[in-house]
Amino acid sequence: MMSADESHPASPRSFTAIVLAAGKGTRMRSDLPKVLHAIAGRSMLGHVLAAVQEAGATGISVVIEPERADVAAEVEALAPGARVHPQVERLGTAHAALQAREALETSCDVIIAFGDTPLVTAQTFRRLSSALGGGAAVAVLAFEAADPKGYGRVLTEGGQVVAIREEKDASEEERRVNLGNAGLMALSGAHALRLLTRIGNDNASGEYYLTDAVALAVAEGLRVAVVSIDEAEAQGVNDRVQLSVAEAAIQGRLRRAAQLGGATLLAPETVFFSADTVVGRDVLIEPHVVFGPGVVIGDRCTIRAFSHLRDARLMTNVDIGPHVRLRGGAVLEEGVHLGNFVEIKNAVLHAGAKASHLAYLGDAEVGAGANIGAGTITCNYDGVNKHRTTIGAGAFIGTKRAAMRAAKAAKSKG
Repeated sequence: MMSADESHPASPRSFTAIVLAAGKGTRMRSDLPKVLHAIAGRSMLGHVLAAVQEAGATGISVVIEPERADVAAEVEALAPGARVHPQVERLGTAHAALQAREALETSCDVIIAFGDTPLVTAQTFRRLSSALGGGAAVAVLAFEAADPKGYGRVLTEGGQVVAIREEKDASEEERRVNLGNAGLMALSGAHALRLLTRIGNDNASGEYYLTDAVALAVAEGLRVAVVSIDEAEAQGVNDRVQLSVAEAAIQGRLRRAAQLGGATLLAPETVFFSADTVVGRDVLIEPHVVFGPGVVIGDRCTIRAFSHLRDARLMTNVDIGPHVRLRGGAVLEEGVHLGNFVEIKNAVLHAGAKASHLAYLGDAEVGAGANIGAGTITCNYDGVNKHRTTIGAGAFIGTKRAAMRAAKAAKSKG
């Protein structure tokens, strides 16, 4: 369904985002707050914060459960300057949004999002903002549901939105409506605070529903727009099964972006990216490669099968694997080659250096063109302190077996 606002979209306007992230997430069966569970190496809340920032939010407020320093720290790390508001009582979504009342008092447009709907894109947030720019007082996000059971229904009359009805409050006729409510809502700054403070709790749950803002706006003769998205994008996460579904969706986006950016993935469904993975052009990625957070891959690199990378930087023309592990602080300069079963941690390998197999290089600096033989280990930890190893340019470190043969030959000559 497309509203008149969407058929002639206006430019996005400045808006502030209120992200509701106080849910306990009991169905996750976890001590970790639901919104901190990760998808593609980034928390669900992090995905939402990244999307609203990319969409151009001029301010961000996050409503969290009281005394959740971990959630507050995540907000500060990913959206510096965002305000955090505790929700002491849990009285519904409208009540939650009003915990960020100061954001509603600025007369700026407001988009209310949810910390457990990580698939909503920046483009969708911009479309919600544009709907307000087109003259709507309220814009709701909706989708055509294959099976609407469990969703609130977006009700229309004569092509105009008149209400959103939660399923437990809906009539049998209303439950047959397939237009599902995705939850997110944009409100014009001229009306947001007034509408939200007028919402009551006369419903089956005794809660203050954000969705009731729609009927209040219609009663005032204000226009309500619908912004349509695919059902997949609207999916929230309430348990570990839905978390895996969201992971698959995000990975699909990341794989497609890497391929369209000029990388070849021989078996895309076996490659797993983090949300912040950077992949250059003409990169070849073989099957069963995992990228943890903080990885940057330069142009014309080859990542061979069954390799695992995290917090690492590869310059151009680097060839690694199979079965290579790169850990925090690994830097491989141009033309570096790592063969099978090599692990690098907090080490810099300068241009053209090689470690072809069975080596561990930790807290080390390996000079340009150096050749590291099989079985080489930089012993960086003495049980108390870590020490950095420096190997000069052009050095040749022979394998352990070769060294033993050389020692035996020298002894026999003596």
